[in-house]
Amino acid sequence: MYDYKGNVERLLKRKLEALTEKETHILQHLTDREPISRNLQVDDDQQLSFGQKLADKVAAFGGSWPFIIIFICVLACWIGLNVFILLNHGKPFDPYPFILLNLFLSMLAAIQAPVIMMSQNRQAAHDRAAAEHDYEVNLKAELEIMALHEKIDELRNQQWKQLLDLQAEQIRKIEDLKNELKIKN
Repeated sequence: MYDYKGNVERLLKRKLEALTEKETHILQHLTDREPISRNLQVDDDQQLSFGQKLADKVAAFGGSWPFIIIFICVLACWIGLNVFILLNHGKPFDPYPFILLNLFLSMLAAIQAPVIMMSQNRQAAHDRAAAEHDYEVNLKAELEIMALHEKIDELRNQQWKQLLDLQAEQIRKIEDLKNELKIKN
């Protein structure tokens, strides 16, 4: 078994005491051979409150083409209905500058904006957690790769030693054969 703790000082070029909490956590995963990988989306979805789920759905719908199309249709119907009533009856329920429509649009914006901001803040927190997780996985992979390089270097050095030993043996046998040939001649 590879001794991660014994070589971590050399790999990270820092003393074990100087490692950050995250690096110590990763070193523990390396030593125990535990996987770091997990599905952050599933973890995040399980911890969401009703309000957070609702904010995500409102933000997803509020930033979609169906919402824009429905919104344009509602505005066109509101204006069309007011123009129709104006032309046929002379007194629409929301005359031309459409003050009532502006009030409804302002209320919609006042409610929708904070809900979308809540969703974006939660998404930003999720992105930070994902980036942190990616860092952990990448650091662990880098340490694993460094350890593999070390193992390969060690194997190569052993092979060189074996080759040199074989070469020395062959030279010794050639010398023995050479000496035997001198004795026979």
